[in-house]
Amino acid sequence: MADTGQKMSRLQLTAMVVGGMVGAGIFSLPRTFANATGPVGAAIAWIVAGVGMYTLARVFQALAERKPQLDAGVFVYAKEGFGDYPGFLSAFGYWIGSCIGNVSYWVLIKSTLGAFFPVFGDGNTVTAIVVASIGIWLFHFLILRGIKQAAFINTVVTFAKVVPIMVFIVILIFVFKYGTFRLNIASAAQAGGLLQQVRATMLVTVFVFIGIEGASVYSRYAKERTDVGRATIFGFCAVTALMVLVSMLPFAVLPRDDVAGMRQPSMAAVLESVVGPWGGIFVSIGLIVSVLGAYLAWSLICAEVMFAAARNQDMPAVFARENANNVPANALWITNIVVQILVASTYFSRDAFALMLNLTSSMSLIPYLFVAAYGWIVSNRGESYEVRPEERKRDLILAAVAVIYTVFMILAGGVKFILLSAILYAPGTVLYFIARRERKLKVFQGVSDWVIFIVAAVAAIVGVVSLATGLMAL
Repeated sequence: MADTGQKMSRLQLTAMVVGGMVGAGIFSLPRTFANATGPVGAAIAWIVAGVGMYTLARVFQALAERKPQLDAGVFVYAKEGFGDYPGFLSAFGYWIGSCIGNVSYWVLIKSTLGAFFPVFGDGNTVTAIVVASIGIWLFHFLILRGIKQAAFINTVVTFAKVVPIMVFIVILIFVFKYGTFRLNIASAAQAGGLLQQVRATMLVTVFVFIGIEGASVYSRYAKERTDVGRATIFGFCAVTALMVLVSMLPFAVLPRDDVAGMRQPSMAAVLESVVGPWGGIFVSIGLIVSVLGAYLAWSLICAEVMFAAARNQDMPAVFARENANNVPANALWITNIVVQILVASTYFSRDAFALMLNLTSSMSLIPYLFVAAYGWIVSNRGESYEVRPEERKRDLILAAVAVIYTVFMILAGGVKFILLSAILYAPGTVLYFIARRERKLKVFQGVSDWVIFIVAAVAAIVGVVSLATGLMAL
């Protein structure tokens, strides 16, 4: 357990939530939504995503308050509710998904710089990879100096990076053109297939919402346990408002086709078209600050998840070791080694940002489903409802909606990303095998564990074969 000096205030926990959510995704929303749909479809997508993620945030809040002994974050709920192997898969999936998300941050930073310095290209040139690699290890050694110091920097950066987003929103409100907005509604309607348009935005909305659990992951550092739930809800509401405005307002300024054809980060391109070149530069600087801040937050979260899983004996014991600054050093090393390998692999990718955005979302949905399902189990059984029993029915409904939402999102993402996720999940079981052998326990406890492993392994084989034969493209 961290010492008193390592404790985080409610403000810092909220910054972990906001810092995790406000990253690369929000700056890419105008083009992403314009490519998929118009104002009506966007509104429906945000209603679906907002309701679904709000219920999930409320599940995190309820579990933080009613199960305070479960202080390891996301994966521990899967372990408590469904067993050791599902708990491991939740931890591994969340960890590797977060690593992939961190790679998307570097890709977008390099792509942004490529608009001003051609040597960076679309973010996957040799120069871009070298610069990103230097950044990875600078952050690595910063975090090794102490969680508290890194969390403080994240809090400062979180406030700084919201400024350009707010400027973007205010300017677009002042130049709002109802006629343009109405024409974009008609344009999208002519394209037809509203349901398909909404579906095309689903994994993107998941990606931009990833981070609502930031306070839960760091619950062991909270000064007050109730701060975890409050930070989660406040951070969720604040960031949701920003994302909805960033994605909807461009439809009232420019034709949908123009926005759809813009280079990422499209927020910079939209503002530049309204106020001139300084707008693009201003947002690009804001993006770099934002993404670096989000990368710091997620580096902390990645290491903490691996450390917590090892501390709970679900990962090899080597990852449970801390340095003199109470930082899970070995967990941080393996995290950044994986990120480094993935960053180097972007040299061979045509659209690394889109691929990793969608894959991060897909990997995160399985842990979210476990959390929602465990929240439903707790409220259904009435566990810990001796205090405030009147909240049980409400929590049961919220958890049920969260379960339905996460299942819908997994299916909406399509077979491709289910198979790609399995390719990562199945071989990850090697770490579980090592952890179980260290404790001299059977690897799989029962039939259900075997069934889960076999399904994941078969899906992984199908995914590999599909990639090798060209049936599925990255």
